[in-house]
Amino acid sequence: MNQREEKTALYIANAAELGLGLSDDLITKVTTELGPSIYNADSETVACTQGSELETIKVNFLIKKLGIYASDEALYAAISSACEKMGNSNRNKYRALIYALLVKEFNKEYMYA
Repeated sequence: MNQREEKTALYIANAAELGLGLSDDLITKVTTELGPSIYNADSETVACTQGSELETIKVNFLIKKLGIYASDEALYAAISSACEKMGNSNRNKYRALIYALLVKEFNKEYMYA
């Protein structure tokens, strides 16, 4: 099993443990798209209390990648909801899972088909 497969398995297990309702296929595809960032401890996780981190997710993922042009309020509410689903006390809010939750939230699964 290579490193990406190990990370993917970790994320799938974490999603199941948290009851996120994400498909293994979506998690695998989002993880693959994240590329080398999943191997860096800092970029692998999301700091949900850090404003600059949330802004980066909003601009680079929701707007640029998914093409979602909604109000800042709506975008930040979706990000906050994804963070809450991961658990407020959970230190390992994996970026792949946050992104997969956002893809599901905005019904953009077809982009990962």
